[in-house]
Amino acid sequence: MKINLASSEKFKNRHIAPSENDIQSMLDAIGVSSLDTLIDETIPQSIRLKKPLQLPKALSETAFLKSFKKTAGKNQLYKSYIGLGYYDTLVPGVIQRNILENPGWYTAYTPYQAEIAQGRLEALINFQTMVAELTGMELANASLLDEGTAAGEAMTMLHASRPRAKKQANRFFVDENVFEQTKEILKTRALPVGIDLFFGTLQELDLTDPDLFGLLLQYPNADGEVIDYSRLVEAARENSVFTAFSTDLLSLTLLKPPGEMGADVVIGSSQRFGVPMGFGGPHAAFFATKEAFKRQIPGRIIGVSVDKSGKNAYRMALQTREQHIKREKATSNICTAQVLLAVMAGMYAVYHGPKGLKAIASRTHGLAVMTADWLSQLGYEQVNKVFFDTIRIRVDEVQKEKIRAFALSKRLNFRYEKEYILLSFDQVKNRADVVELYEVFAKSTNLLQVATPAVPDQVEGIIPAGLERTSSYLDHEVFHRYHSEHEMLRYMKRLENKDLSLVHSMISLGSCTMKLNATAEMIPVTWPEIGQLHPFVPQDQAAGYYEMFQELRNWLSEITGFADTSLQPNSGAQGEYAGLMVIRAYHMSRGEEFRNIVLIPTSAHGTNPASAVMAGMQVVLVPCDERGNIDVEAFRELATKYKDRLAALMVTYPSTHGVFEEAIQEICALVHEYGGQVYMDGANMNAQVGLTSPGMIGADVCHLNLHKTFCIPHGGGGPGMGPICVAKHLAPFLPGNPFVRTGGTAAISPISAAPYGSASILPISYAYIAMMGEKGLAHATKMAILNTNYIKKRLEADYPILYTGSKGRAAHEMILDCRNFKECGVEVEDIAKRLMDYGFHAPTVSFPVSGTLMVEPTESESKAELDRFCDAMIAIRQEIREIEEGKVDRVSNLLKNAPHTAEVLLGDTWEFAYSRERAAYPLPFVKENKFWPTVGRIDAAYGDRNLMCSCIPTAAYEEEKEAVE
Repeated sequence: MKINLASSEKFKNRHIAPSENDIQSMLDAIGVSSLDTLIDETIPQSIRLKKPLQLPKALSETAFLKSFKKTAGKNQLYKSYIGLGYYDTLVPGVIQRNILENPGWYTAYTPYQAEIAQGRLEALINFQTMVAELTGMELANASLLDEGTAAGEAMTMLHASRPRAKKQANRFFVDENVFEQTKEILKTRALPVGIDLFFGTLQELDLTDPDLFGLLLQYPNADGEVIDYSRLVEAARENSVFTAFSTDLLSLTLLKPPGEMGADVVIGSSQRFGVPMGFGGPHAAFFATKEAFKRQIPGRIIGVSVDKSGKNAYRMALQTREQHIKREKATSNICTAQVLLAVMAGMYAVYHGPKGLKAIASRTHGLAVMTADWLSQLGYEQVNKVFFDTIRIRVDEVQKEKIRAFALSKRLNFRYEKEYILLSFDQVKNRADVVELYEVFAKSTNLLQVATPAVPDQVEGIIPAGLERTSSYLDHEVFHRYHSEHEMLRYMKRLENKDLSLVHSMISLGSCTMKLNATAEMIPVTWPEIGQLHPFVPQDQAAGYYEMFQELRNWLSEITGFADTSLQPNSGAQGEYAGLMVIRAYHMSRGEEFRNIVLIPTSAHGTNPASAVMAGMQVVLVPCDERGNIDVEAFRELATKYKDRLAALMVTYPSTHGVFEEAIQEICALVHEYGGQVYMDGANMNAQVGLTSPGMIGADVCHLNLHKTFCIPHGGGGPGMGPICVAKHLAPFLPGNPFVRTGGTAAISPISAAPYGSASILPISYAYIAMMGEKGLAHATKMAILNTNYIKKRLEADYPILYTGSKGRAAHEMILDCRNFKECGVEVEDIAKRLMDYGFHAPTVSFPVSGTLMVEPTESESKAELDRFCDAMIAIRQEIREIEEGKVDRVSNLLKNAPHTAEVLLGDTWEFAYSRERAAYPLPFVKENKFWPTVGRIDAAYGDRNLMCSCIPTAAYEEEKEAVE
């Protein structure tokens, strides 16, 4: 026997589930001779790549982790006092291990199917309650992308909500002491929609200005000072001017909350509630407001409703206000949240409770007070009259440079401004750190001998009575019950067990690419070298990050066929917006600012038209033909009609209908002929990688959903990443940052607060590409297409397939037409709910066509799992057939009553015509691993009519229990 010593285990064989025998079996079922033949029948030859991708040789999991550990080791962990919205924090081990590192939490999908997402929804209710109560507001959403983005959303929401008397008002005041990165994002957001930003001091603010509709204040401000804005807010209200606050949640345990000053909107970041800095993200921003704005608030809101039996249940509320329904009439393109990070922040508050949070805040404040006192003894002037965690030391230029040198020698990062050094304290700092700071500053004095003062056990806080918080917060029982690790562990596990995720079964959501998030990809995320870096450290301290950024940019540019990539956008929708803003800047650089028409097919994602409007463009919809493709003649007519104003085409490829449109190059060429640019939505990029590319089809820019194609987990609805890749002529306009040199030579202002968006999750995609290599990536694309066409073959006799390519093939996803079932009273929602009884999450419901299911299996699902899903769908079709044939009641049947909970099935009475066993165990495989929905079908309308978006009072559970008894 000869032994091959050069062989090693390949990651792609672990990622791609079907074996060679499975592949052949699926090909035989489809009726095609080879995988390459299937691909030839699916993707037009005219857009196929002519040569393999130029990527490094694939690494094994072990080799990658060893190599990347060296790269990450180039990041230097200095102690940070920089602040500016990013702070060291202690992630409780029980939360890190059981949420951040737990696939039961990070592989779940956005909770559209609420009956199998009750755990996550409860965790988000905790987050919303925490934010609303700490800020003193009536309502909070389930998180936004980052603090800067949240400020932009506040500005545009208030602009859209102007009272009748101020409908023409277009001016928004921003205090000069708002974080610089936030101000820059406000510039990005304001310019294309015509909002007039005014940056200045409070002394320059004229509240009687009839053009002023709103203002933004930072509390505590960027200099660290705490100011009581109550009178200012009152005066603003008298002049019909809205007020928005950007604030710090930890400080609000000690400070009078903005809501008690009369704020209309309060935004900020929950990062310091147990979420690592991660070189800028991901973190859960928050958005709190008055109930009067409940239908305008951007993003997700989790609300309380009831299920079929009257049991309390959570769901996403008021969805009719969202961009995917409003499309070009939307004021926001936010289509997701930072769920995983919001869950962590909410759990941090649950674990510590109000007393624990106040203790952390008090200690942080005390260290700042102690340092200010000690430095004053050295002769330094601390200029903030009132502060929470940040002190501001006046220095001359010589002192500043001396202190900088001494600080760096001690591996300390301070914040340096023209005449000041600022020090921000946090949960991680202690009294020994104050001693260290004293020694650094002492070295820069003219004193011959300096003795370190005695270290006190206590200090007196300096927050005056008028600014001290007197109101209670976090009074709900959930913030008082789980302060021991054992109880906290059980609480999180109890919530986890209520949610269906990829640890249970396939999630076949079309356009959402719910595939394996490999453990080896996830491991580096919680390494200190990745998680504990402040985003504004000197670049030489982040050499490992920059090395990874450059390689990842090169790889993504190669994969897309473009010249350069920006890693900044921290969601897919932000990638859309960034791409359009780059196109806008390109046209303006050529003196063609009049180009403002965007052509968008009617099949596009709801975020496309919303992003276009946010970029200051006018949307013109392009119809599709009967095969689901862009109607080329209609497109030609519209392109010709608007040729003098044409800015861009936004196109998803392959289409949202699951088809590689063969006219795509012709369409792109026509756009270019008329002076426009082609933006390709990268939601379906996993059907292109290694086989074709946006560059091949003729696009100029695309965004990539790294949380789809490139394996970043969905996290129950976030985090996401949406880098944009651009052709050479657009590269100069890639977005910049006020603190870190990034982007192009003519960079547009920032899209996200941090220079590289959610940097700490980029290692996931980096690892995926490094371990798959060129051959693995191309094979993954082929397998995604094979798996889809196998499901198509198995289901097409029972469910009509709405669209296919010219040779009858689907791309990576397909649409099952369920509209005819309405004749017997069955809605597509009934199929979605019945699938829960089989242990599956539904495919995408009623998108892009109402009354349909869009199915996408991805390459990481095995043939056995595909067969289980198909068996379930075929069994449900038989259940529908029984209704059609009149064998069972149209109103009370397996579908209409789904999902069936254990509580209902074990009840004393059973009033249904079918058996309990058929309801619970419809197929043999379900018995092996039954997933139980914890609530029955939820009444969505009831929840919207009776909106409640915070923790359910304990008394309500008692009333519910009494009602059942």
